[in-house]
Amino acid sequence: MDALAPAAATYAARRTRLSALLAELPDLVVAVSGGVDSAVLLHAAARALGPRCAGVIGDSPSLPRRDLDEARALAARIGVELAVLPTEELLREEYRRNDGTRCYWCRQTLFEAMERWARARRFTTLAYGEITDDLGEHRPGRAAAAELAVRAPLSEAGLSKDDVRRYAREHGLAVAEKPASACLASRLAPGTPVTRERLARVERAEELVRGLGFGLVRVRDRGDEAGLEVEAHELARADSLAEEIGARLAPLGFARLALAAYRRPGAPDEAANARPRAHTTSR
Repeated sequence: MDALAPAAATYAARRTRLSALLAELPDLVVAVSGGVDSAVLLHAAARALGPRCAGVIGDSPSLPRRDLDEARALAARIGVELAVLPTEELLREEYRRNDGTRCYWCRQTLFEAMERWARARRFTTLAYGEITDDLGEHRPGRAAAAELAVRAPLSEAGLSKDDVRRYAREHGLAVAEKPASACLASRLAPGTPVTRERLARVERAEELVRGLGFGLVRVRDRGDEAGLEVEAHELARADSLAEEIGARLAPLGFARLALAAYRRPGAPDEAANARPRAHTTSR
């Protein structure tokens, strides 16, 4: 990586580096997730490569429907083809058993499907939305990307989460301020088997809570307990609405509710997160 790429370089230099990296590629198929990182990569690639760029999103029970809808809307706004590829990670025992390698098998399944789609349409290069913030975290999916030579132009150019949000705001992308997202399977504790039913229950629970006006929402499926996480500044409001939240979640089989502040991977523990508020739901 040349002198333009290090984190100390300016945002303008990193953005220029990204454009240069993309322009050097013969073509590109971008793995789209519905989040801001892959949205920025798709937008930048479309500007650099025009019709030689396409997007792919893996559709499975672990993908929230709202993320799929937002990805489709983004591609339509940019004017880029977005292929929705059904992925079958739930057919893989390695994925279902959720033993700490789940993300690897999920990514491998997606990248293999992308590669088949790309090869059939004479695309030669694959990429996904890794950013520099991801490099300090344990990301099993990175190994799957390396195995199939899937590029990461954003991190190669030195772009951080702040950078991609700034880029998205500058270009009017609807996901610019979208809260951090992750697949629904991430709501299940390691060792809890991933099933279609559990994923559907988590998605429904999060939509019910989000309907009360919360931004970032995570519902951790702990059997009969829903571990609800919201942003730290919204925790007091969630606590005041605990009875209503519990009533919404009880029909899904959650008898108890534990509230905590969402903590991003790698962030220090906060007192609010260390002492969850426990509540009993009403059926």
